[in-house]
Amino acid sequence: MHTIRLKKNEERRILAGHSWIFSNEIHDSLQDLEPGQPVRLVSWGGRFLGIGHLSPNSLIAVRLLSRRHAAIDGLFYRERLIAADGRRQWLYPGSSSYRLAFGEADLLPGLIVDRYDRHLVVQTLTQGMARVEELLVELLKEIFEPAAIVLRNDSPVRSLEGLPLERRVAYGEPTEPLVIELHGLRFHVAPIEGQKTGFYLDQRENRPVLQGLVQGGRVLDACCYEGAWGLYAARSGAREVVGVDVSGTALERARLNAEMNGLGARCRFIEENVFDFLTTSEERFDAVVLDPPAFIKSKAKIEEGERGYLELNRLAMRLISPGGLLISCSCSHHLTRDRFQTLLGHAARLAKRRLRLLEVRGQSRDHPVLMSMPETSYLKCFVLEVLPFE
Repeated sequence: MHTIRLKKNEERRILAGHSWIFSNEIHDSLQDLEPGQPVRLVSWGGRFLGIGHLSPNSLIAVRLLSRRHAAIDGLFYRERLIAADGRRQWLYPGSSSYRLAFGEADLLPGLIVDRYDRHLVVQTLTQGMARVEELLVELLKEIFEPAAIVLRNDSPVRSLEGLPLERRVAYGEPTEPLVIELHGLRFHVAPIEGQKTGFYLDQRENRPVLQGLVQGGRVLDACCYEGAWGLYAARSGAREVVGVDVSGTALERARLNAEMNGLGARCRFIEENVFDFLTTSEERFDAVVLDPPAFIKSKAKIEEGERGYLELNRLAMRLISPGGLLISCSCSHHLTRDRFQTLLGHAARLAKRRLRLLEVRGQSRDHPVLMSMPETSYLKCFVLEVLPFE
């Protein structure tokens, strides 16, 4: 195993628990080293720091797999996958749908595995995980005996690693239609055609917050995708739910989901850009849910993305009846919780509203946060009461 040495005093962050080593922190040349291979990392003085996957052409040059002297082989990955699944069985006993592996937070940097009943959807996002992709598929088959394994390697993150983008079935034959159940509601999942891996599991613990807050009200589910927030609202007693999304394909599944759960009569869906809808609509709602895609994809896009969040929330507040509810979310990890709260306050002032904070939530427990790595925390969910400015 090749040994890579850091520059002087660059090990402090690693010793504090972070798992990424950036290219400008490394003393040795990475030329001619094979992408994805395991490497041994040491400090300037020769102190062993761990073993990680190498990405010589990426800003994140090494991602630590282990802080011990370990063989990075099939047994290593097998034990990590079993441990990750064991945590989910503990968190969600009896559930058959959850994020099984969440990258660095499960000590498997660059690997995402979502379980939808007997289907597994896998993303290998780094050179290291792409290198062992076939091994991972074989291990997942052996451990979980799935009906199908789908590779959703179409994330833009792979391009930063010099990896091709693709979607394909690696094993078995996906069930059509694939339906999962969460909190007594059933949802269609599209592991190949859908966004991300087919469903947004990271909001599973946030959507039930609507219970008791929207009884008898009109609810707008903006950026509704396949209607999950709206269905929770309808099941929680909302008299009418309006879902808005720009994707006609997603809205078709949203309609199917509403009908499948016996909630179709109270749900209607509009295919339109959400900014256009919010700008032109004269409707009033007792609650609005904003769960948009990430507006900030990189540090270079922070200012532009913040303007997007500011305008989206300003427009939404205009449509909320006095004393109504706003649930506003951001999945941009470049936007901190404090900064998002500041933007929400600014949006309220522009809309001539005041906000009363009821609750702040985050990503579900199957998307755990590694405290030593702030990058693993990305989802913010603010539950707010919208008041007139008086």
